[in-house]
Amino acid sequence: MDNPLLKLYRSKIYTAILMLVLLLAIGFLGYRFISGYEWLDAIYMTVITITTVGFAEVNPLDTESKIFTIFLILASVVIVGYALSIITEFILSRNNIEDIKQRKMQKKIDAMTNHIIICGYGRNGKQAAKKLLAYEKPFIIIERDKDVIEKFQDDDVSFVFGNASEDEILLLAGIDRASTLICALPSDANNLFIVLSARQINPKLSIISRASEETSYNKLKLAGANNVILPDRIGGDHMASLVVIPDLVEFIDNLGIVGERNINIEEVKVEQLYNASEERTIRDLDLRKKTGCTVIGFKDDKGEYIVNPEADTKLIPGSKIIVLGRPEQIQKLNSEYDIV
Repeated sequence: MDNPLLKLYRSKIYTAILMLVLLLAIGFLGYRFISGYEWLDAIYMTVITITTVGFAEVNPLDTESKIFTIFLILASVVIVGYALSIITEFILSRNNIEDIKQRKMQKKIDAMTNHIIICGYGRNGKQAAKKLLAYEKPFIIIERDKDVIEKFQDDDVSFVFGNASEDEILLLAGIDRASTLICALPSDANNLFIVLSARQINPKLSIISRASEETSYNKLKLAGANNVILPDRIGGDHMASLVVIPDLVEFIDNLGIVGERNINIEEVKVEQLYNASEERTIRDLDLRKKTGCTVIGFKDDKGEYIVNPEADTKLIPGSKIIVLGRPEQIQKLNSEYDIV
């Protein structure tokens, strides 16, 4: 996105260029018709006059030609000086504006807590960012390609420029305050190094890493990654499933469609639904009647999952429920219980 000040400077540059072109045209025509020079001689005289190099005239100048030359010299001093000042100001201001934008973004990042950090804005990184935007989760992207940052940076996406394998860059992204780290770099070695560094800085961090080779899976887990994703394996399995059980896979895909407010599955902490000091069950919540959502899963405080839990399942502190519903039902659930 262009800064308004940069646009203003660009318009001034275009104006200065137009004035230079007009000055050259006036010089060509003046020497051609006032002094009677041939076109090449007229161009030569115009260039040496505007640049003030001091070469000799092609032919002696008469009174009218001398007056015209005086006008051309004075005009060229003003216009060329103006053009040079605008170009210099533009170059300096561009650097200042970039610094201001960077400081503003860093100030925004410094205010973030419990955010997500994505390392790398390639195919996997973009997909992760798209999903997080749909769920309105705060995140920061670490990217070392400045062209990528300039192309995709906007008010919704915050970037940190640098190599994610450096501790200083991770700290600039707030790794010590973050809740989750997503390593989406194409190199398993780089992801492994980042996982090791991040785990040392923030032991409580949840780390999700991409892996290209199956041999990297155990290494990344041992380094401290909570989850390791193999995109190639998932992609191949998904394509085969579309052959074996196409309707089921298509239905599941539709549950996870990324789009504005198009969220069909949601996980909710029990503390967001009621005062957890009062023991309740799924039946007591009666979410189906209140919101239209159906409870399809339960995760207890120890991380154990129950699919399609019974209605008398006790909701203990630290547990979560997974609910299924149409987008409007999920919205009603969030509105009913003030879930952000």
